[in-house]
Amino acid sequence: MRAFRAVAVRVAAVLSAVVLAGCGPSSSGSGPGSGSGDDGDAPPAATAPPAATASTTAAPTPAAPTTPPGPTPPAASKPPAAEETLVRVSRSGGFAGETHVLVVKGDGSWTRLDGKAQPEGSGRLKPADLDALRAALEEADFARLPRIATSSPQIFDGFFYAFVHGGYEVAADQGALSPALEKVLAPLPPFTNG
Repeated sequence: MRAFRAVAVRVAAVLSAVVLAGCGPSSSGSGPGSGSGDDGDAPPAATAPPAATASTTAAPTPAAPTTPPGPTPPAASKPPAAEETLVRVSRSGGFAGETHVLVVKGDGSWTRLDGKAQPEGSGRLKPADLDALRAALEEADFARLPRIATSSPQIFDGFFYAFVHGGYEVAADQGALSPALEKVLAPLPPFTNG
């Protein structure tokens, strides 16, 4: 039985060496001797021949330090440029069951869209309203808000709002709007022309 285990361990070591030897420069760089990873600047490291065993495999060479890819920081950490969207808010429902969307850019310019994404109006927020909107968006802390908030009992002819800001999307029905989201709505232009 011991002889069988020794053979099994040696076969596993040889297979591991073969698998690692087959990993070229396009691998994730996590295995020994696989080079510096996905940066593509360093030449590929030498690999052990397929017949190598665990006892003859060289020690792993340290890989060049790389910055692991991570999530892009939310746009809320820096003010958006004039042409970038600061916030997008849609309102749907009500008695008529219509959808309207407001898109506000970083410079305060806004566009109102109908349910078919056709422009219905445009304008520019007053500087005081733009400042109030920026402050409300920062205070709302979209990363910590619930993704969807609903009220109980449900308001059947009420509105449903969806907010997109800084890489986050949150939604709430009219009866479940948090005070922070109500502050975001306050400086916005009307959702309809009338």
